[in-house]
Amino acid sequence: MSRRNNSARPRRSPAQPPVRETRSRIRTIAAALALVVAGGLVIAAVVLTGGKDSDAGRAGTAAPVAAEDNAQFRALAKLARRDQQDPMALGSANAPVVMIEYSDFQCSFCRQFTQNTEPTLIEKYVGTGTLRIEWRNFPIFGTESEDAARAAWAAGQQGKFWEFRKAVYDSAPKKNSGALTPERLTEFAELAGVPDLARFRADQDSESARAALRTDATEGIDLGITSTPAFLINGRPVLGAQQVEQFIAIIEAARHSGGEGLGK
Repeated sequence: MSRRNNSARPRRSPAQPPVRETRSRIRTIAAALALVVAGGLVIAAVVLTGGKDSDAGRAGTAAPVAAEDNAQFRALAKLARRDQQDPMALGSANAPVVMIEYSDFQCSFCRQFTQNTEPTLIEKYVGTGTLRIEWRNFPIFGTESEDAARAAWAAGQQGKFWEFRKAVYDSAPKKNSGALTPERLTEFAELAGVPDLARFRADQDSESARAALRTDATEGIDLGITSTPAFLINGRPVLGAQQVEQFIAIIEAARHSGGEGLGK
């Protein structure tokens, strides 16, 4: 199946996501899913477009899923945290479908998904209790990406993660151009309505922020993700800012799968 690679890959030199710490459970899952994630996440076979190229922009239809695929999806679905207090998540912790998103704030395709596709998914599925979206910071473009990720985490500590994310993506910063300075990130926080900017700056530079970033980045690294955005929808892998119809097709397949892949 041909497709556009609507995902961003890091240039040769920028720093990769921080510190490869051991996460034995994730490594075990990743090893078991070598065929699914080899060379990075690929669009899952759960969606076909009736023989059409995925660029056709038509609604996909759910293909039959082999038993071994369902076992793989269930394993990956266990990465959903389902923490109702998670400031970087939208939707009920008990939603039947969880979409985990691995993204970088300097990634143009991540911005494209956020601005053009995600609003439809939020209105159609998050608002109706069907879908939960869990963000994972996956900074693949170096220091500025890492700084923005920690700033986003800090904004989340005051309940303004999603507003901060919107402010950054609306600014469309060019990769490693020097646009995401500490001063500019504070301006984004102010624009997002973060009430205590002194606390924001302290949180951004804290070990807690760095630890949270390492946790998210290590999860993506252990899955073999090499570009952004990348998604798991009830464990079904999707790579790139695909057409909204393809996301809808996978969400519909997941919600009607009889509880497969819920990760509970």
